[in-house]
Amino acid sequence: MKKILKNWLGACLLALSLLPASGMAAGYTQTTYPIVLVHGLFGFDNIGPVEYWYGIPSALRADGAKVYTVQVSAANSTEVRGEQLLTQVKQILAATGATKVNLIGHSHGGPTTRYVASVRPDLVASVTSIGGVNKGSAVADLILGVAPPGSLTNAVVVSVTNGLATVINFLSGGGGLTQNSLAAAQSLSTAGSAKFNAAHPYGVPTTACGEGAYTARGVSYFSWSGAKPYTNILDPIDPAMALTGLAFGGAKNDGLVASCSTHLGRVIRDDYALNHLDEVNQTVGLVNLFETNPVTLFRQHANRLKNLGL
Repeated sequence: MKKILKNWLGACLLALSLLPASGMAAGYTQTTYPIVLVHGLFGFDNIGPVEYWYGIPSALRADGAKVYTVQVSAANSTEVRGEQLLTQVKQILAATGATKVNLIGHSHGGPTTRYVASVRPDLVASVTSIGGVNKGSAVADLILGVAPPGSLTNAVVVSVTNGLATVINFLSGGGGLTQNSLAAAQSLSTAGSAKFNAAHPYGVPTTACGEGAYTARGVSYFSWSGAKPYTNILDPIDPAMALTGLAFGGAKNDGLVASCSTHLGRVIRDDYALNHLDEVNQTVGLVNLFETNPVTLFRQHANRLKNLGL
């Protein structure tokens, strides 16, 4: 009898091992509501074959998710970007017939998604902030300090960065969007973020480095971030991340944002061995080989949303 049972279990295990991997994961990322990915400062959806969210949308779609990448101003205030996002959210809802969306924002995309959830919570099931600038960035503070508004230095910096933002938007199909890099820097500063949070406080921690409300006005809030500016010797951007990371005076950061500033709602983790660009699998997947792959983090989060009925 034991031998028969052993043979039967062996046959079952063999049959399971022969099933295609995709079949085993079918529906793993199939959320109730569409997922909308929102880029950060100087971001884009894609420029030719280069994706801002490298390999992430396709990985989510492969196992059931409906995923949309949007294009907002590469550089502008949170409120301007938020209104642009709101318009696209309404278009996505009209096209899909869905009643809500799951917003996922990286960097400046974090507060951009929060704006939409604040002004139209009825359209949003969840907001997820990844490396989000939710309480400002020392890098933005430094830029404004070195080149204060009204100075010649600031005029040069603004001219160059506005030009860069315009080119990025044009190449990625968003040529008609307005650019204002000074407004972007002010929104991402500590003072600008505090002002924004006073008007749109939902999910923001009330303590220096704690968690915020998990749910507010029917919207669920989540966040995660990295805390290692230099992660891959082959990535040409990593030295710049290591340099900007010095602006935080030793505080844990991902190269552009302090870990505590990224907190929003339920904090999944704030110490992945990833830098600010690794968080969305840039540059073309050159991330830390000894940390959970960012694509996996997105898949896990989609499954988390699915299990919560979102």
